[in-house]
Amino acid sequence: MASLKGRDLISIGDFSDGEILRVLDTAKAMDCNPAKASSLCKGKILATLFFEPSTRTRLSFETAMLRLGGGCIGFSDVHSTSFEKGESLEDGISMVQAYADVIAMRHSQASSLQKAADCSNVPVINAGEGVEEHPTQTLVDLYTIRKELGSLKVKIGLYGDLKHSRTNHSLLLAGARLGASLYCIAPRELQMPREYLNKARKHGAEIRLVDDVNGVLPGLDVLYVSRLQKERLSAGANYALLKESYHVSQGTLKKMKRKSLVMHALPRVGEIDVVIDSDPRAAYFRQAANAVPVRMALLSLLLGAVK
Repeated sequence: MASLKGRDLISIGDFSDGEILRVLDTAKAMDCNPAKASSLCKGKILATLFFEPSTRTRLSFETAMLRLGGGCIGFSDVHSTSFEKGESLEDGISMVQAYADVIAMRHSQASSLQKAADCSNVPVINAGEGVEEHPTQTLVDLYTIRKELGSLKVKIGLYGDLKHSRTNHSLLLAGARLGASLYCIAPRELQMPREYLNKARKHGAEIRLVDDVNGVLPGLDVLYVSRLQKERLSAGANYALLKESYHVSQGTLKKMKRKSLVMHALPRVGEIDVVIDSDPRAAYFRQAANAVPVRMALLSLLLGAVK
């Protein structure tokens, strides 16, 4: 299998099935023995360029690079940079690539990550692009599912704001390729965009559109919840009404299998009751922790530190 050294990751479709599994296998090795990876990227620098807010993605990328023995530069507030003065994305990336060996970038605009990759000589990683994709979150999600359930051939219910959730878009595309059955559970106004459904169905996966979660809960292995993205709703959308359309409580878990997972890329804003946090099926904080070994694996592979 070809090396991932020097590759960009803009869409989950940039990696083959085998390459996705190689990232997961490498992450497992690093999860089991992180000390062995502690100097793999010594002398290497990661630039984290976050044009939109982030907590878990940015911190886990930086933690991953530090645990690999490398260093980090970057920003989390675009107002403190020359982009605020009108510098173009192309000029900014051309400058940053001279300072870093790999770039992880989050941006609100479609095609901004590809634009950055086109003018960079170092790997560019999509750390979340508007309402498009979030491929590294999907790697974290797949790793969590396989680690907890032992397989990726599971039934996944994508539940919530599927229209605006880039994590759901990437997970739908990857899950369809890797043998999962997928249920898109949302009111019509928040349902999965047709472009992602069409791409996923090309792989022959079972994909159903559902508006009532109760009808599918007993058969699900994973309930993947996403928050209502108020910042991306249209001006005429009724936020309060849409927010009331889905919720996970103790009653929800009573209808689920004993061996199943409730996942969420976080942050949550009321769609999951905190009272279920102690239930072993509540996997979202373990999911967040898994971001470190997964992003360690990705960085080391793109930098050629592991084959």
